[in-house]
Amino acid sequence: MTYSTQQDETVAPEAGASEDKGRRDEIVAVARRLLEHHGPDGVTMRAIASELGIRAPSLYKHVADKRELEVALIADGFRQQAEAFEQSEEHAIETFARRYRTWALEHPHLYRLMTDRPLPRNELPDGVEERAARPLIQAFGGSVDHARAAWAFAHGMVTLELAQRFPPDADIDAAWRVGIDAISNQSATTTNTR
Repeated sequence: MTYSTQQDETVAPEAGASEDKGRRDEIVAVARRLLEHHGPDGVTMRAIASELGIRAPSLYKHVADKRELEVALIADGFRQQAEAFEQSEEHAIETFARRYRTWALEHPHLYRLMTDRPLPRNELPDGVEERAARPLIQAFGGSVDHARAAWAFAHGMVTLELAQRFPPDADIDAAWRVGIDAISNQSATTTNTR
């Protein structure tokens, strides 16, 4: 059976695009692994290439630069957070706080990459940040302001915990409970007075 040149040209780009996406995903996965094990200083194009068994310049066929790679890692982090937050039908504030803290402590380097500098919103895939925020906003009955206040509390607590800023004898779990109770009570009071 013979195929026209036009068909061959149509098939080849699709196969190439799929291979390119597969290679790009592989590069991001290796970068993520390096980040998790060695921190941000361990994520170099040379280290990624070495893990993949290719030369570093070959990476630039799939990612423009390290910034694009970091944006891909941040997007991956938001997707993973969303999956963690969406696991429960229950949209309780306590559930969100527990999952947020657990996720951040399990992925400290990625968490810091996502939160320690301005977020490149205009470079992220559409909806990825919103999806991660949705369960918290739902926990507050749709109040974005309450959700932001709760996120600020959770972020501050996680940041202090990751930096080991609490005294050795501090009951960090108690501090979380007090903060979440205060936010929950304030939210309930505000909702009831409307």
